[in-house]
Amino acid sequence: MKTVTDDAGAGALRAPLRPVRTRLNGAQIKGFWGAWFGWMLDGMDGVIYALVLAPALTELLPRSGIAATPASVGFIGSILFGLFLVGWGCSFIWGPIADRFGRKNTLAATILIYAVFTGAAALSQNVWELGLFRLLAGIGIGGEWALAGTYVAESWPEDRRKMGAGYLQSGYYAGFFAAAALNFTIGAHFGWRAMFLCGLTPVLVAIFVLTGVKETAKWEKKHATAATHPLAAIFKGPYRRQTLAMSALLTVAVVGLWAGAVYEPTALIQLSLKAGIAKKEAVRIASLGTAILSIGTILGCLALPAMAERMGRRKTLALFFAIMFVAIIATFGWAFYLPAPTALPVFLVLLFFLGIGGANFAMFSLWLPELFPTEIRATAFAFCTSIGRFVGAGVNFALAAAVSHAGTLGMPVAFTAIAFALGLAIIPFGRETVGQVLPE
Repeated sequence: MKTVTDDAGAGALRAPLRPVRTRLNGAQIKGFWGAWFGWMLDGMDGVIYALVLAPALTELLPRSGIAATPASVGFIGSILFGLFLVGWGCSFIWGPIADRFGRKNTLAATILIYAVFTGAAALSQNVWELGLFRLLAGIGIGGEWALAGTYVAESWPEDRRKMGAGYLQSGYYAGFFAAAALNFTIGAHFGWRAMFLCGLTPVLVAIFVLTGVKETAKWEKKHATAATHPLAAIFKGPYRRQTLAMSALLTVAVVGLWAGAVYEPTALIQLSLKAGIAKKEAVRIASLGTAILSIGTILGCLALPAMAERMGRRKTLALFFAIMFVAIIATFGWAFYLPAPTALPVFLVLLFFLGIGGANFAMFSLWLPELFPTEIRATAFAFCTSIGRFVGAGVNFALAAAVSHAGTLGMPVAFTAIAFALGLAIIPFGRETVGQVLPE
């Protein structure tokens, strides 16, 4: 390795030159921003639902013949989120489509679908219509991550690919921040329907992807010899164990979403009202909490790739799972039940650490592409990131029943931390890929 010598003379300390990273070309930069903004607006879409859950259901439940009590809001909200997860789970269909027809066009299609049906949710007249629109939006949202992650992994040079995964995942949580900002301004003044209309914005990104982004060279080279049945291929030979392990780990991560994204705004609104804060200001505090959560997660996403290179994929994921385990219990099992004047500020502080733990999703953007070759990569990514949502939907229905029975959302959500304890036991089954290049 080349060294430089201090001018002080013989015996001077020698220091290795820092390696020069491969320079990104215009197509790689443009492609990354297309994927990043699609993923950012995907995150915004998902959090819009969490932020408007209480006001939307307060209006729509009476129209559906259901009293708008806190227990009903929690119960029906969980059912609707379960339907959303079913749609998200169905998004595994995008993987084989992308392996057959390309990453770029399929990515644009997923963005277009989730944008259109998020905007359509603004027209809902009862909870059943809202549930249908969320189900259809979920099909698009679930596919976007798999296609964005695959695109960046294949288009960026090897020495920058891993950090690119962290940059990409930060986009999802930047979407949390964007949703919080919209709710703080548009939502607080114009209501929940205006928030859903903001979800039409990704249509512009879909147009950009279709017209301004190049297909990945890896796919263009390999698709002619791609596996005839990629969905079957991921369960054969050396890929079966990794498909099962990654699916299980992502199921753990999805179950933890309720603490990190879905119930946090509703919990903050309830804590604010108990503290005697006006409803309009409570909505703003929910937005502030989402912003705090987002900042923690973005910082975690940026730190994770370097940690994964130094500690390895398995140890790094284990650390983030452990943070989630502790943070969920502390936030929902302890802080939520503190006396009214104390609960709100403590809850807000703990959200930052909950956000850092939530960065565990960035590991999958980095790790999953390393486990499968190009011809089945998108299928494997889509399957592993989608199948756990069916399990998550079932858990969510059980959680809805628990919230309804207990009359509170704190302890039922706190129990989702158990999933991360199980995840720690599953991590050793994932193949360590630190130091390895992306498979052809």
